[in-house]
Amino acid sequence: MEKIGIGIIGGSGLYDMPGLSGREEIEVATPFGEPSDAFIVGTLDGKLVAFLPRHGRGHRLSPSELNFRANIYAMKALGVERILSVSAVGSLKEDIAPLDIVLPDQFFDRTRGRVSTFFGEGLVAHISFADPICPDLLNQVDSAARKTGVMPIKGGCYVCMEGPAFSTRAESNFYRQCGMDVIGMTNLQEAKLAREAEICYVTIALVTDYDCWHESHETVSTDMIVENLQKNCRAAQAIIQHTIRDLDEERRCSCGETLKYAIITDKTKVPEATRRRLDPIIGKYF
Repeated sequence: MEKIGIGIIGGSGLYDMPGLSGREEIEVATPFGEPSDAFIVGTLDGKLVAFLPRHGRGHRLSPSELNFRANIYAMKALGVERILSVSAVGSLKEDIAPLDIVLPDQFFDRTRGRVSTFFGEGLVAHISFADPICPDLLNQVDSAARKTGVMPIKGGCYVCMEGPAFSTRAESNFYRQCGMDVIGMTNLQEAKLAREAEICYVTIALVTDYDCWHESHETVSTDMIVENLQKNCRAAQAIIQHTIRDLDEERRCSCGETLKYAIITDKTKVPEATRRRLDPIIGKYF
């Protein structure tokens, strides 16, 4: 199969990608189990794209049930070098309103017990994660958004909470006091695993509500989130399409060399089974 350079992860409300021609469903087996769903592969503006609905079609998987390793490993196995990830979030700031689109450049992890590394079992690697979002891809998405008429909020910190329940009022106010910007349940693990897999990653965060801290704003409900998502998903799809149209074939960032100095283990000591399992990710270094 021809290498698929671009991956799209659709979050709540974005279960398909209109405009894909020559669609084909591909199931990808991984050593970490099954991805969220079959990948929808097709051509968008002349470029091969792999689309994955994060929660499965029909929204069957909660944030805590997602097999992040399988999802990102499958993207790598398909040849993906850039991931555009769409996610529903709540706002933690007055000036980030429902229906805004945020392009965060930082994460704060409040999840519990989620696996967020490919490494272990005889192979140790410590990636640099100070700046978790690819700066080049962030700039390209920001530029594409403005061409569609959307003025995104560029930068900010995404708090990744466990869920599936929404925040308590005390938690929401605590994150506000810490200066966080938006809150969601999925993207931290994706970003970390994408970095380990040397894939550029960016989050397109669709603001659905003011979480529960805003006294004059109605309590967060699923109906409210779905309604706002439907309004924002068309904008997200347009941003993705413009981004893909303008992307250069070659990457100029350092994401493709993340593991160059990150692998600590003596390569002669790495168990063969571990090396084989991670070959799509580490193969070029062995």
